[in-house]
Amino acid sequence: MGEVKVRDIMSTTLVTLDRVESVDLAEKAMTYGRIRHLPVVEGERLVGLVTHRDILRAQVSSLVALSPEERTEIKTSVPVREIMRREVRTVTPDTPVLEAARVLKENKYGCLPVVEGDKLVGIITEADFIDLVINALEREQA
Repeated sequence: MGEVKVRDIMSTTLVTLDRVESVDLAEKAMTYGRIRHLPVVEGERLVGLVTHRDILRAQVSSLVALSPEERTEIKTSVPVREIMRREVRTVTPDTPVLEAARVLKENKYGCLPVVEGDKLVGIITEADFIDLVINALEREQA
């Protein structure tokens, strides 16, 4: 087996957000899609990343006496550009998987967006690496 590249295990079906979309929409997309990372794009160009931790950090404190409607109103009025990470480490489809795994581990990242030039083409997450290990172990046992 040759060297495994990011393109071999990355996800290409992506849920993305525009910078002007709300924190509320980001939270709902993560909940319904059961995902923890949302690339933020301008057209096809990656401009940021919103993670589940970013959403949690942006929550209105439960110590503030607000009604559920007021909390929702606040979350729908804040655009994701206010909470997104602008400096995002990326990889290319031709990056060796071992290199991408080391970047994730050393930096304690949960994902790496995959870009060609500045165009977002995929994402690689911890779950993709778990799938890779499972597949390798199943082939070994077969």
